Amino acid sequence: MPDAAASADPSTPEKKSRKMPMWLETIVLLTVAIVLALVIKTLFVQAFYIPSASMKPGLIENDRILVQKVSYWFGGSPERGDVVVFEDPGNWLTGIQPEPTSPLVKGLAKIGLYPSGGHLVKRVIGVEGDTIVCCDDEGRIEVNGVALDEDDFIKPQPRCDGPMPGPACDWTAGPVPDGELFVMGDNRNQSADSSARLCVNDGPACNPADAFVPVDLVVGKVFALVWPLGRATFIGRPDVFDQVDDAS
Repeated sequence: MPDAAASADPSTPEKKSRKMPMWLETIVLLTVAIVLALVIKTLFVQAFYIPSASMKPGLIENDRILVQKVSYWFGGSPERGDVVVFEDPGNWLTGIQPEPTSPLVKGLAKIGLYPSGGHLVKRVIGVEGDTIVCCDDEGRIEVNGVALDEDDFIKPQPRCDGPMPGPACDWTAGPVPDGELFVMGDNRNQSADSSARLCVNDGPACNPADAFVPVDLVVGKVFALVWPLGRATFIGRPDVFDQVDDAS
């Protein structure tokens, strides 16, 4: 019986597996990473940083937070008590200095690999149809006639839980228009939020509609504080808001 090795055709070259060049493999991996980051940022989770002191004590300047978008899919919308990130509805960011960023950091933020700025972070106090009143005899905000005990998550206030720039603790907002929100910071004395735009002292440029934020501008709901690590925690919706019934 002839030897198999001897019968092999010496003129037939051995087939060698081709390996992708290192430079090409690196480009492919980077491309996949960027595409995945864009998909995750667009559909699921995005990182932001806190631009001001308006959400103390829970969130402070330059904290890094994660925002999830799944809760608002398929017709879902922000609920009372949610901490949300939203696009500036019109000059709300005036006076807030964005975090300095290099071109590289800006590029990474665009694709979701670095926390973004240029947005606002507030707590939803009222949804469409709600009426918000400041304040009851104990200085608590009322939503649809229900007083909110917010001591567990807002910064202690000297007079009431719903101040505006100036001494006013006597105002009413709403009913909140369809498709809009009434939002406030947890640091009520230092938050340029919905209450600051209620036109209590009417002026020539005053527009009460500016107090509300269109739901379409909401990026998502804050669910975690991730940096600094020593303060990392999940962020939920306070139970106190469960007491509030929808407007009739």
